Amino acid sequence: MASSLALPSTSTKGSSLCQSFLPKRTHQPSFVSCERSEPVNGKPRVPIINDGTLPKFLQAKRLENAVNRNNSRLKIFTGTANPSLSKEIAWYMGFDLGKVNIKRFADGEIYVQLQESVRGCDVYLIQSTCPPANENLMELLVMIDACRRASAKTITAVIPYFGYARADRKTQGRESIGAKLVANLITEAGADRVLACDLHSGQSMGYFDIPVDHVYCQPVVLDYLASKKISSNDLVVVSPDVGGVARARAFAKKLSDAPLAIVDKRRQGHNVAEVMNLIGDVKGKVAVMVDDMIDTAGTIAKGAALLHQEGAREVYACCTHAVFSPPAIERLSSGLFQEVIVTNTIPAMEKNFFPQLTVLSVANLLGETIWRVHDDCSGRPKGVTPKFSLALLVPGDLNCLSRDKGSSKRKMMLAKEESIDS
Repeated sequence: MASSLALPSTSTKGSSLCQSFLPKRTHQPSFVSCERSEPVNGKPRVPIINDGTLPKFLQAKRLENAVNRNNSRLKIFTGTANPSLSKEIAWYMGFDLGKVNIKRFADGEIYVQLQESVRGCDVYLIQSTCPPANENLMELLVMIDACRRASAKTITAVIPYFGYARADRKTQGRESIGAKLVANLITEAGADRVLACDLHSGQSMGYFDIPVDHVYCQPVVLDYLASKKISSNDLVVVSPDVGGVARARAFAKKLSDAPLAIVDKRRQGHNVAEVMNLIGDVKGKVAVMVDDMIDTAGTIAKGAALLHQEGAREVYACCTHAVFSPPAIERLSSGLFQEVIVTNTIPAMEKNFFPQLTVLSVANLLGETIWRVHDDCSGRPKGVTPKFSLALLVPGDLNCLSRDKGSSKRKMMLAKEESIDS
């Protein structure tokens, strides 16, 4: 599979100093297409970034104005779960990833050694606890411990996908609450802060005894859907189950205040097949199903079949975390969906590509969040219009807010925040 570089665009106004550090690069396509039969709406696109296309170092002008002016005091390290996303985040921020040696012994034990000093540094460890969840979680814990023993000033665990998030409560007696246990492990290992994307339930934030920054990735998907120019009169947002109504309602409000429909599943009695009912009208409309993750795709596929029965013209599936456990690929590529839109919080493997799949990058969103945490800025400053809120920034805005602090949008947003702080 060929690779190409998806670069965040920067504003040209006031960016001459930043651009002087930019190496000359040839223009390449921003996406790699899957070599499958082409669907009606175009081939799936997966942003790719690798060592051959990344500049060796990119000095960020923003570092001159950061609260901590010494760029050696901010370190970013990646685990082995999702290194491609980590490289994109580091590129956005203008850093090289920190050097770390991670390996497995013959018996499966994990070994971590930092290859550079982190004494007195603010360290950000980027590691999803995606499948294999136990391997990646243990690797994160060992990385945190290594940084703590190396005298890092602060340690932030950046967890794009938080494994065990669905084990957030007891549904039957004598069950464990895995999300709370994992939160305790991360805290006891030595993390000072956690940054996570689209947790399965908000209560998981309360399981940590340290600060948690919860980043919503909806803006990335919303911006992509807006580019498709679907008429707002034709849209309806659908929650695949009752538990996701709040998430779908928030999504619908930002998507031209679209109407909401709900797939209600219930069992009439023992040994009776589950009955699915639709609350809302989807006849002749473009239905957008919204969920936080797709695992085996059973729920969302059954919901899509019901929507087609009720007369939906097209069905889109949108989620943040593409877990894709078997038989998800077969269900998603069966023709029920016009397009399946996910993000790269979990790495997209080539074996999981299918024609309707589109993978969007959350690198700029996470990079901007890390900058705000490091600069002691608010993610959602009081009094600022939602458009300038971190949780509502779309990728187009984030691209303009990248390395060059001279960007007009960056100046505008920082000026608003400074006026509020004063």
